[in-house]
Amino acid sequence: MATAVTSDGWTALTRPLERALGKRTANALAKLDLHTVGDLIYHFPFRLAHRGELMPIAAVREGEPVTVIARVIGTNLRPMNARRGYILQVRITDGTYDLALTFFGKSSRPLQYHERRLQVGTVATFSGTISSYRGQLQLTHPEYELVDDEPDLARLERPIPIYHAAERVPSWQVEKAIATILPSITPADLPDPLPPDYRQQHGLPARYDAVRTLHMPDDDASWKQASLRMAHEEAFVLQANLARRAVAAKDRATAAFSPHTGGILEAFDARLPYRLTAGQRAVGEEIAAELATTTPMQRLLQGDVGSGKTVVALRAMLQVVDGGGQAALLAPTEVLAWQHLRTIEDLLGPLGLAGQLGGAETATRVEILTGSLTTRQRRQALARIASGEAGLIVGTHALLSEDVQIPFLGLAVVDEQHRFGVDQRDRLAGGVHTLVMTATPIPRTIAMSVFGDLDVSTLRELPAGRKSVATTVVPATNERWMARVWERAREEVDGGGRVYIVCPRIDGEENPDEDLASVLDVAEELRARRILNGIAIGVMHGRLSTEEKTVAMAEFAGGNTPILVSTTVIEVGVDVPEATLMVILDADRFGLSQLHQLRGRIGRGGKEGTCLAVSRAIAGTLAAERLAVFASTTDGFELAERDLQLRSEGDVLGTSQSGRASHLRFLSVVRDVELIAQARDAARTLVASDPELSEHAELAAAVAELDEGRADYLEKG
Repeated sequence: MATAVTSDGWTALTRPLERALGKRTANALAKLDLHTVGDLIYHFPFRLAHRGELMPIAAVREGEPVTVIARVIGTNLRPMNARRGYILQVRITDGTYDLALTFFGKSSRPLQYHERRLQVGTVATFSGTISSYRGQLQLTHPEYELVDDEPDLARLERPIPIYHAAERVPSWQVEKAIATILPSITPADLPDPLPPDYRQQHGLPARYDAVRTLHMPDDDASWKQASLRMAHEEAFVLQANLARRAVAAKDRATAAFSPHTGGILEAFDARLPYRLTAGQRAVGEEIAAELATTTPMQRLLQGDVGSGKTVVALRAMLQVVDGGGQAALLAPTEVLAWQHLRTIEDLLGPLGLAGQLGGAETATRVEILTGSLTTRQRRQALARIASGEAGLIVGTHALLSEDVQIPFLGLAVVDEQHRFGVDQRDRLAGGVHTLVMTATPIPRTIAMSVFGDLDVSTLRELPAGRKSVATTVVPATNERWMARVWERAREEVDGGGRVYIVCPRIDGEENPDEDLASVLDVAEELRARRILNGIAIGVMHGRLSTEEKTVAMAEFAGGNTPILVSTTVIEVGVDVPEATLMVILDADRFGLSQLHQLRGRIGRGGKEGTCLAVSRAIAGTLAAERLAVFASTTDGFELAERDLQLRSEGDVLGTSQSGRASHLRFLSVVRDVELIAQARDAARTLVASDPELSEHAELAAAVAELDEGRADYLEKG
C-alpha cells in the first residue's frame, strides 16, 4: 500500500512539525529531537497514569526531567527575605514521599493565580527538572495541569498517557500535539509490515489501530495489546532481516571440502594426547558435514571458558586443508592472535612444519599476520599466503587489509565475534564457510536476536582434567583479609604457581576522580610488600607494544615474573597452565561475563584454582548482588542468564535514539523469549518462500529501513 503524499511534496510522516503545528510548538518539540510528523507519531508514551492514582515521587533524581502526579498538601505565599519579590512554596505528596514546588515573582499577583489553582487537596500532573536546595529536592516553576481540568467527560475515564519530556516541554504538551496530528493520519500513512495471517494468528491489531491506541487508549488492556503488537512487529522485522541475511549467505555456492582418509586431519587426531569430549565429537561431525557441501556454513560455536572450542575449530580448518583449501582464524587482539598461533603450533607439532626441518609428510604451514610485523616479515607472510603455501593463517584486523590475498580460502573462523562488526566478518568470510566462536555463553533470546543468521552449536562439557576454581568475594576495607590475599599470592608462587592481579585501569591518570586500582600503582605497591620479597612482578596493559606484551607473557609463563599485574587484556584466550590464583581488584567495576572470562585464565593445568574478587561494593547494591552471583557458580551459561536478569534493557540493547521507529522500544530480550521465538520461526518460513520479500512490500520496506547502527550494535552486543 503506497504512503500518501501531501501536495507540498512531503509525505504525511515526513512533513515538518513547523508546517503541521506552527513554529512555536515545533521549536519546543525539537528539544525532544522531534522534527517531523513521523517523529512525533512514533514518540509513544512509556506508561499510563490514572486520575486519582498518584505517580511515585521516590524515583526522581536531581537534574532529571520528571513528570509526577501528586496531591497538594500545603501552600505558602510570602515576600522574599533577601531580595525584592515574592515566593510561593507548594508541597505535594504521592502518599509516601513529599516534594517541594517553588514559584518566584516580582509581585504577588501572578503567584496568587497559582495559589488559587493549587489549593490543598488538588491533584495535578507536574513536570519540570529536579533541583536541590539546602539538601531538599524541588521543582522550580514547574509546568502543571490539573487532573480534573478536562471538559471532555469521556476522556476523564481514560488513562493518562505519560511521555518522555524535557524542560518546558511537559508530557501533556506532547499529548496535545499528538492529539492535533492524529486525526490527519490515515491507514495508508502507516503501512503494516506484519503479514495479515501472522496478525490473525496472534490476535494483533493493525499498525494504524495500534498507534492510535498507544496515544489515546480507552483502557489499560487495549494499551497493553497495542504495545504487544508493536513488540511483535519489532521482533518480526529484525528476524526477517536476519533470515534474509542467512539466505543470501547460503545462496552463494562455495567450495566443498569432504573428509579425506590419510590426510592431515587423520594424522592430527592420531597425535592428540587426550580423547575429545562427546560434545566436541558431535559438533565436529556437524561441522564436517556442512563443510562437505557447496552451501556456505554459517555457524556459531559457543562454549564456556575452557570447553575446547579451539580444537574443534582447528579440526575443521584441517579438513579444509585436506581438500586443498586455506583456513584463516581472525582474532580481535594481537595477544590472542599470538596465543592462538602458539596453541595451534603446539597441537600440530610436526604437522605444522611443512617445508621445514622435522616437518611431517602431510604437514601444512601456519602463518600469522598482525600489525606488528616488520615490513620484511609482512611481505614474506603475504607471499606465502598468496601462493597457498600457508594452509593455516592466524591474524588480527590486519587480515582484512586490501593487500591480503588468500586465493584458496575455504573456511573463516572468527573468534569473539562481538569484537567485530558485520561488515568486518563479511569482508573476510563473505561467500565461504564461516565458523564464529565465542567464549561468552549467550542466553537464548540474545542468540536469536543477535546471531539469528547463524546456526548455533554449543559445547557444555569441560575436557577431562580441567580443574575447578573456587571464588571468594573479599571486602577491600577488611585489612586482615587483604593481608591474607597477598600471603596467598606468596604461597602460590612458592608452590610453583603463577598469579594474575587484574586492575580496571593502567595508571592513576585515568579518571583521577575515581579511586580505582591501577596496574602501575599496584605493581609498585606489591614490590614494596615484605611478604612478596624476592618475587619478580611483571605488568601487562594496552599501552605496551606487541613485542613488550609478548615478552611480558613469556616471562610470566616461564616463571621469571610469576606475578603479573594486568588490565583485562588477558581476559580471553591467554593460556598459562601454571596460573593458579586470580586476584581481581575493584571487581565490582567489571561485568559478570568479563569476570567469568578472567576467572577462566586459571585452573587450566593440573592444580585447582582460586579466584579472589576484591570489592568495596556496599551490601544490598546491584554491584554486590552481581559479585555474589559470580561467586556462587562457575557455570558460564547460568551466569549469562543471571547477568541478563540483572542488567537493564538499555544495557542489553544500547541507548535508543528518539524518534526512530526502527529501534527496539517495545521488545524486551529479557522478557520476550517466546515472542522472539514465534517471530523467528514465522519470519524464517516467510523468507524461505519469498527470499526477496516481493510479495510483502511493507515488510521489505521495514527491513530496508532497519537502523544499520542498531543492527551493528546487536551484532557486537
